[in-house]
Amino acid sequence: MKLSELVASLSIGTDIGMGQPEGQALRTCLLALGVAREMGLDHQQCADVYYVALLRFVGCNSHADQDASSAGGDEMAFRRAMATVISGTPQELVPHVVRHVGAGLPITKRARVVAGMLAAGPKQAQAVTSATCEVARMFAIQLGLGPTLVRALGYQFEYWNGKGLPNGVSGEEIPIAARVVMVARDVDIVTQVGGRQLAEEMLRRRRGRAYDPLVAEAFRRHAGPILAGLKDEELWNRVIDVDPAPSAPLAAAQLTAALECCAQFADIKCWFTRDHSPAVSSLARKAAANVGLDAVEVESTAAAGLVQELGKTGVPNGTLAGARPLTHGEWDTIRLSTYLTQRILGRCKGLEAVNALASSHHERLDGSGYHRGLMRDQISTAAQILAAADAFKAMTSERPWRPRLTPDEAARSLGADAKAGKLAHVAVEAVLAAAGHGDMSPRQTRPAGLSDREIDVLRLISLGRTNREVGEQLFISPKTVGRHIENIYAKIGVSTRPGAALFAMQNRLLG
Repeated sequence: MKLSELVASLSIGTDIGMGQPEGQALRTCLLALGVAREMGLDHQQCADVYYVALLRFVGCNSHADQDASSAGGDEMAFRRAMATVISGTPQELVPHVVRHVGAGLPITKRARVVAGMLAAGPKQAQAVTSATCEVARMFAIQLGLGPTLVRALGYQFEYWNGKGLPNGVSGEEIPIAARVVMVARDVDIVTQVGGRQLAEEMLRRRRGRAYDPLVAEAFRRHAGPILAGLKDEELWNRVIDVDPAPSAPLAAAQLTAALECCAQFADIKCWFTRDHSPAVSSLARKAAANVGLDAVEVESTAAAGLVQELGKTGVPNGTLAGARPLTHGEWDTIRLSTYLTQRILGRCKGLEAVNALASSHHERLDGSGYHRGLMRDQISTAAQILAAADAFKAMTSERPWRPRLTPDEAARSLGADAKAGKLAHVAVEAVLAAAGHGDMSPRQTRPAGLSDREIDVLRLISLGRTNREVGEQLFISPKTVGRHIENIYAKIGVSTRPGAALFAMQNRLLG
């Protein structure tokens, strides 16, 4: 598998998370690259345009909880409602929020949502854009992408006139890749919503404000013919074919790092899943070896553990984090998550076996699982192991609707599921043996010179705790917690809580 395929797959995940149809980022990529070439940008600039277009929203899950809170529980509906105005002026933004945000909610709840968003306004926008940019840059570094691309990802929401976010830079201080991709994404979204004329009106209105005038003019001249030549069924192949810096297939270590990015993209969405996928992967690898699967199957099982939760991007955080019983409709959405995992990874050459396992980790032997409703011999031994590993890790982790179970309690619950014919006895036994009945003590690593106390604070803020809650748990004052956080940020080189959470995930500090 090539890096471009993995990144293109992540872009499908970001389409889902942003409430857009599958392929929106792919279309943005082709539009942006086409206009960049018409503008005469050099090879490196075109390569940066290509990858910025695919990775622009890869940080979206890092603030899903905040966006969901702003939208009555459904961050995707909120983002979809805001899609046409994220680069707009305040004159565009306020009436749009009043008309569109919270549509479908009961009138009193919608009024609270709109009022809350307008009140939070600039402060929330600053926090969201800072997190999106920082997390995207951290992913790009982990994927081994170049410094000019990493830099461009930090300027995705800056405006030509200096009134953008998060840093308020202006003009040619903004990398050209960021300037081109901003316009490309907006033109595509608005064209899909209202046609070419509406897109041209937007270009005129935002020219010299959000948009570089030369870039806006290039899109006015060239975007129409480029978009007209794009067909949905051809988007994937065209994006892979036009990579300005085509790479060789990923070596084993590179592939593992890329799949770990997928795990982090999925797990950062909820505070209570931020150590989930790597732990499942490690447990499943040991269990698969315990039952004698061959080396290729063992590694495929471990890889599937890293990517199995990608489809959760398509489940609203209000559903994932709700403490109340789920409605039938919410359960249907949960059951679609494994289908979405299958869709996100479905075109990656070389990941077919991994994808089949990852999208089967909620299947059960009695047919009660999802999304295919497979039974017994239809579920491979590797998939049975992955299901048991995922269940054990989930049970021994805190959830909003229940406290964590002890390893012994989880073992008894898995045993009951095996006795009831839901999980395979051999898989449960292998997972429990691999877990040592849950020796879940965290690794004693101290990256970046962090002290034990700073690691304690970092773990807690990564799990969504406020300064007050951290202080209560560690028996220190909120002010002391704040000083620890300042020191942590300085040592690890981040400036936002999502960035700190991603650092903790990358360094296996959460579980």
